[in-house]
Amino acid sequence: MPTEIIALVAIAIAVILLGILFTFIPVGLWIAAWAANVRIGIFQLVGMRLRRIVPKRVVNPLVKAKKAGLDLKLNKLEGHYLAGGNVDRVVNALIAAHRANIELTFERGAAIDLAGRDVLEAVQMSVNPKVIETPFIAGVAMDGIEIKAKSRITVRANIDRLVGGAGEETIIARVGEGIVSTIGSNDDHKAVLENPDMISQTVLSKGLDSGTAFEILSIDIADIDIGKNIGAELQTDQAEADKKIAQAKAEERRAMAVAQEQEMNARVEEMRARVVEAEAEVPQAMAEALRSGNLGVMDYYNLQNVEADTDMRKNIGKSTKDDDENIRDPHQDIDR
Repeated sequence: MPTEIIALVAIAIAVILLGILFTFIPVGLWIAAWAANVRIGIFQLVGMRLRRIVPKRVVNPLVKAKKAGLDLKLNKLEGHYLAGGNVDRVVNALIAAHRANIELTFERGAAIDLAGRDVLEAVQMSVNPKVIETPFIAGVAMDGIEIKAKSRITVRANIDRLVGGAGEETIIARVGEGIVSTIGSNDDHKAVLENPDMISQTVLSKGLDSGTAFEILSIDIADIDIGKNIGAELQTDQAEADKKIAQAKAEERRAMAVAQEQEMNARVEEMRARVVEAEAEVPQAMAEALRSGNLGVMDYYNLQNVEADTDMRKNIGKSTKDDDENIRDPHQDIDR
């Protein structure tokens, strides 16, 4: 009985050790690599485990590259994995470039992958160009008419400029700027509508793909339309602004005139006050003249008579004027 127990314990320990061994050492992956004629040692796989590398993430791409006829080194694949790159995507890109006769080295593909670009998509775009559609871009011709144009840009990836080259946004921005400048350089908007390919030819000749990760193959105007009459709107706005300026200046002149009128009224009232003040001094002067003997009593009475006669003449003249106004015209009575 003890012998059987010891045998069972030994078998369990052996199974556990084998499980740990096969978990730590991917024997199945090693066998698959040797079957594909990829010579990898057991200790190399153990070393990958120790370096915290998932062996299948490196070995499977290596097997794939070997079957495709590419000569890649295991150390380079491990280095790219440890750098945070996608080994499988780089190998797929190298295989696609090899099939399409595109020159692409592992170092270049790894650099493109580590730069954050999809190297496989770039290779596919080199074989099959991509079409980028821009939104409606508005430009104003010299006659003031707005023209809206939408274009389709056919681009091909430039492998040599993928690292450090500008992206699609730069291409769209440059093409938009070229469309606006081309429309704005025309005297008449009708010429642009009659010959829209003039825009694409002019923009394409400017070399807008310089410094970008793409090569522009063609620029085609997909749609073109007439927008607003910007020139007329600007003239209307200018006229409205001139009108408001003129109204403001007129209001300023009116305010100055009102202020001047008020000032003149104040001066008139001031002069009247001085007259009243001077008239108030006349009785005092006459009294002083009587006391000093410069004015006699008879002279004073004669002055009073003259003033009374003057007042009487004024009253008579006023009553005569009122009577003349009250007399009706005889022709008016006949008409009635």
